[in-house]
Amino acid sequence: MEFKALGKHVGEPRRELETFPAPDYVDLVTLSSDEVTSLCPVTGQPDWETVTIEYVPDRLCIESKSLKLFFWSLRDDGVFCEALAARIATAIFDAARPLRCSVKVVQKPRGGITITAVASRTRDRESARSSLNVE
Repeated sequence: MEFKALGKHVGEPRRELETFPAPDYVDLVTLSSDEVTSLCPVTGQPDWETVTIEYVPDRLCIESKSLKLFFWSLRDDGVFCEALAARIATAIFDAARPLRCSVKVVQKPRGGITITAVASRTRDRESARSSLNVE
């Protein structure tokens, strides 16, 4: 297995999430970062978010350095908190093809308002296997 980011110097953000084979008996993976930033799509002001990802792996797990680089790539995106949660959930779902994925984004207060958005994606094990052409 060859990683593009892990173990290498990477000096720029990347949108590609890398994966590795899920170990046996892993039922739930939780990844969390309080260092995610984006921009308000209207004002261009910076927003700071805490992102918590929970997923039930089928065959693949997300490699954490690629996730850090992915978060870095969001820094200049103009996106509402709710859309950010959906974007991250879709990226995790597309890269690792988990059985279930939930992404919680908590945007730190601006103007006295904290926003929390949760985006979830789910598929059953049968459709997961058939999409991988596994019988």
